[in-house]
Amino acid sequence: MLPIYGLLLNLLVTLVTAALVFAVWAANRRRIAAETIGRAEEQALRTIKDAERDADTRKKEALFEAKEKAHELVMEAERQASQAKHAAAALEQTLGRRESALADRQSATDRLEKELSARDRTAGEREKSSAAAAAKFEKLVAQQQHELERVAGLTAEEAKELLLKQIEGEARHDAANLLKRLDAEARETAVDRAKHYITEAIQRCGAEHAIETTVSVVDLPSDDLKGRIIGREGRNIRALELATGIDLIIDDTPGAIILSGFDPYRREIAKQAIERLIADGRIHPARIEEIVQKVKEETDEAMRKEGAAVAFELGLHDLHPDILRLMGRLKYRTSYGQNVLSHSAEVARLAGIMAREVGLDAHVAVRAAFVHDIGKAIDREMEGTHLQIGIDFLRKHGESEAVVMAMAAHHMDIDWPSLEAMIVQAADAISAARPGARRDILESYVKRLEKLEGIADSFKGVSKSFALQAGREIRIMVESENVSDEEAVWLSKDIARRIESELEYPGQIKVTVIRETRAVDYAK
Repeated sequence: MLPIYGLLLNLLVTLVTAALVFAVWAANRRRIAAETIGRAEEQALRTIKDAERDADTRKKEALFEAKEKAHELVMEAERQASQAKHAAAALEQTLGRRESALADRQSATDRLEKELSARDRTAGEREKSSAAAAAKFEKLVAQQQHELERVAGLTAEEAKELLLKQIEGEARHDAANLLKRLDAEARETAVDRAKHYITEAIQRCGAEHAIETTVSVVDLPSDDLKGRIIGREGRNIRALELATGIDLIIDDTPGAIILSGFDPYRREIAKQAIERLIADGRIHPARIEEIVQKVKEETDEAMRKEGAAVAFELGLHDLHPDILRLMGRLKYRTSYGQNVLSHSAEVARLAGIMAREVGLDAHVAVRAAFVHDIGKAIDREMEGTHLQIGIDFLRKHGESEAVVMAMAAHHMDIDWPSLEAMIVQAADAISAARPGARRDILESYVKRLEKLEGIADSFKGVSKSFALQAGREIRIMVESENVSDEEAVWLSKDIARRIESELEYPGQIKVTVIRETRAVDYAK
């Protein structure tokens, strides 16, 4: 029995304990729920307060923005009103000026009407006097005609017929002279057309004037470098002269080295080599030979590019690279002060223009003109004239016979092989002979202009003379008190005859004599 009671007691204790635990748990749940509800109510209150505060803030901001917008609208309206006011004021001023101008015009119109009325009266009076004078003149003419018929023994009809026969003879003589002149002008048409083509070509082409020199100068940063360039017992300077073929003058100019030689290509190589040696600082014979060889290679490539650039500009896209290299080398060659590469490009442009004008093969003319002086790039290294050297070089590098023969005739050493050869020769002569192209041509050109003005100034009554249009026109100002209009006409003819007899010139020279009368007074 005792174990059973023990079990029941334990069970009872367990139930009581479970009931107590449940009661405690239930009490805690109610407490937690109450706290949760309280916090939720507090949170809701805070949320409501925050919303009310946010609404007030937004309301204030909206009110402030509305006030600012209203202020801006007021300011814009005031600005527009001010602009309208200014515009109205300007318009009012403009209207006032226009009214003033209209008033001035009205007064001017009234004055003009009065002047016209006065002129009409004067014209009427003159017309009456003219009619009376005309009647008197007709009466006198009738009397003179009657007297002439009496003295000459001819009637008016007979005298008219005799006069018409005389005029007819003079007209036939003038017509014969006119026909003769027109025939001469027709024969000269071909010459005039050729002049037109040449002048058109010259107008489209122009080149600069160069000066031929035989020395170049390399600046030295310090005189100490002179000793390093000379080297021990002069070995460096000898190596430079041997590698470049240029004479180096060290002692004449402080702070500089003078390179002397007639070959601009070699002078350029020597100049670049010395500048690189100075920059590098290592100056000895082995380094000198290395630098000179490197500069030669780079210069040859630069010359090829230079020749290719000019050829591309002329539309020659299939020239041999060796031809382009030699043409680029002509950049360092001058003839009478004229750069040979620029001269060759100029001749090519002139030849192309003239060939197209007369309907010839412009490609052959341009090609032959561009390479016509190619022999000058190597004539100092080979035996023979630049013409023969150039012919052999072009044939060796595959140029067509038409181009070679057109180039070969540019100095008229052979008979004209083609019309393109004539074009090349003419373009070469134009480029070489144009004023300013070469020094000797420039000097003779200036002397001719001075002599032209001197001839005009030598005549009596000439105050000033001006040679214009490269000597193709001379304008002469004469003293109006010493030379009359008729004398001015004869003066122009006398000066033209004197120019023809004393000067040599291409084409013709226009002689213009200007006579003017000026009346000068001063308002005091």
